[in-house]
Amino acid sequence: MSAPSAAALARLRGVGVTIDGAQILAEVDLDLAERGHLVVLGPNGSGKTTLLAVLATQRYPTRGTARVLGTTFGRGDLRTLRPRIGFVSVAVDPLLRVRAPVLPLVAAAARGVTWPGPDALDDPTVVAAARRALTRTGAAHLEVRRYDTLSQGERQRVRIARALAIDPELLLLDEPFAGLDLGGRESLLADLDALLADPDAPTVVLVTHHLEEVPTGVVAALLLRAGRPVAAGTVGQVLADAPVSRAFDLDVEVSHHDGRFAARVRR
Repeated sequence: MSAPSAAALARLRGVGVTIDGAQILAEVDLDLAERGHLVVLGPNGSGKTTLLAVLATQRYPTRGTARVLGTTFGRGDLRTLRPRIGFVSVAVDPLLRVRAPVLPLVAAAARGVTWPGPDALDDPTVVAAARRALTRTGAAHLEVRRYDTLSQGERQRVRIARALAIDPELLLLDEPFAGLDLGGRESLLADLDALLADPDAPTVVLVTHHLEEVPTGVVAALLLRAGRPVAAGTVGQVLADAPVSRAFDLDVEVSHHDGRFAARVRR
C-alpha cells in the first residue's frame, strides 16, 4: 500500500488465513502508516473482518508475516499489544444484553476490563477519560442512559467510546454503520469525520461494504474480493470505476463530491 517504513503501525507480507480448510485471506500485503487512515471494502465473504482480526492480534496468519505496533507475530507476546488497540465489531460485541448505565461501561473499558464493578466511578481520572471518549463520539448526553435502552446508532457510539477510552494507537472499526438508518449513518459519519481530523486521534482502519460510508479523513483504501487484494493505494486511486467494478464484479460508476464517495451500478 504505502511505501515500507520502519515506523509503520502495521506491516503484512503475503498474509493468508485458512480456517477449517477454507481460504479466507490470501497474499495480502499492507503497510499502515501513522495517521494513514484506511478503509477496507469488498463484498460479503471477502475477508474484511478476518483482516481486522489479524490487525487486532486476535488471529494468527496461516501464511506470511505480520508485524503490528512493532511486534512480529511469533516473536513477541501479542497480549501486551491489545491494550493499545481498540477493536469495535458488532459480531463480537459482549454488551448485547447488558443493562448497565453507559458511563460505568465506558469507565470499565478505560480501566481495561469489560464489566463495571461497584467501584467503576470511584477514580476521577478514569471517569474523566470515559467522559472524554463519550464526547469524541457525540455520546456525552447518553452517560446516564442504560445501554440496553439505546438505539443501534447510540450503541455504536458507546462501543466506539469504549474503544477510545483506552487511548489506543490503532482503532479498528468493523462495519460501524451496520443497522443504522440514513440519519444515524450521517450523524455517525460526521462524528468520525471529526475524529479522523483530530491530530490526537488514533490511526483508524474501517471496514464497510459501501463507498457512501467512507469518512472524509480516510486517505488509503484496500479492495478485497474472495480474500485477495484487488487494488490498494490512495482513496483517489482505489475508489474509482475500474477497481471497484472488479472487486464487486459489477459495472460500477463511482462519483466524488465534497469529500464523499458514492457508487451506482450502470444499467
